[in-house]
Amino acid sequence: MTQRIGSAASLRRIAALATAVLATTVLSAGCGTGDASEGTGAAPSPSADPKAALLAAVPDEKDPAFRFSTIEGAEKFDGVVDPAAQGLELSMSEKIKDPEFTMAMTFRVIEEDIWVRVKLTGIPGLHDIMKLPKRWMLLDRTKLDDASDVPVYQNADPANTAAVIRTAETVEDRGNGTYGGFADLTANADIRENFSTVDVDALGDAAKKVPFTAVVGADGNLTSLTLDVPAAGKKKAMKLVAKYYDFGKAPKLSAPTGAQVQKAPASAYEMLNG
Repeated sequence: MTQRIGSAASLRRIAALATAVLATTVLSAGCGTGDASEGTGAAPSPSADPKAALLAAVPDEKDPAFRFSTIEGAEKFDGVVDPAAQGLELSMSEKIKDPEFTMAMTFRVIEEDIWVRVKLTGIPGLHDIMKLPKRWMLLDRTKLDDASDVPVYQNADPANTAAVIRTAETVEDRGNGTYGGFADLTANADIRENFSTVDVDALGDAAKKVPFTAVVGADGNLTSLTLDVPAAGKKKAMKLVAKYYDFGKAPKLSAPTGAQVQKAPASAYEMLNG
């Protein structure tokens, strides 16, 4: 449930490619993230236009830096959005069993520039084996096989919650900052692309009325949006969750400098391109 910051499917593909490359290299060499806070204080008063009130709570370019997380079944992504810097940070982690190690990958975007940092744990010397530095690596998008796979900053709503809410014919104000409605995952091509983990075609008519629950904190900011997707085809029922939190408390994003950064070596592009 993400906008085109590098779709969730693309990021999962990158993680799969990267870990496959890492695992193969390791074997051939013979080498054997904070909870969302929903704020305190009085809950928002019921609104005469619940849909408009809920849309007004979605983060925009006027908001301070904040954290977010998305959960799509077993997949989770964490990050930071800094609208003032047109900045985005997105993190994912993948565990490999054979051989056993963990790869954590973080992308940072400031306007048009993008960096990636990789952390490998579980096997001593793995960074040296893979010829991957531990520092931030500045990427050249022209050297990527598909530059659309890596994140870009589009707006302050990385989970595209506003687009989902707009597909609802009506939104119900359930009180205490809680709203409910039904999203139409077939509304347009952009919405369908947001839900790469969902077999929209298999859902049939059910895809046009997927129940959602949204929570707005006492500070007026959207705290969470949860879609309850029913089972369809070979897909089990699942929850798609987006959380926004730590408004004004999250770190502001800036370009890595000095000893923190270097240009990405050829090994980084080999990993990302698979």
